[in-house]
Amino acid sequence: MIRLARMGARKQPHYRVVVIEKVRARNGRSVEVVGTYNPRSTPANIELKRDRIEYWVSKGAKMSDRVSQLMSKPVPAATESVA
Repeated sequence: MIRLARMGARKQPHYRVVVIEKVRARNGRSVEVVGTYNPRSTPANIELKRDRIEYWVSKGAKMSDRVSQLMSKPVPAATESVA
């Protein structure tokens, strides 16, 4: 499953987009980190490795509702991640 894992201090959330087995805890050991999401910046900072997400989806991983919403947002041309 591809979902968000919460990081950051209390009342200052920052999220990692991770590939993780569905039965593991939200912040449990992940298979791979495929992006970050910071909702507190203006505008919200979203960095996704879209090629890796597409790879995991092709292998059968399901995206959570929030991750699918983040993926549907358009990619800014100048800030696309090539990592």
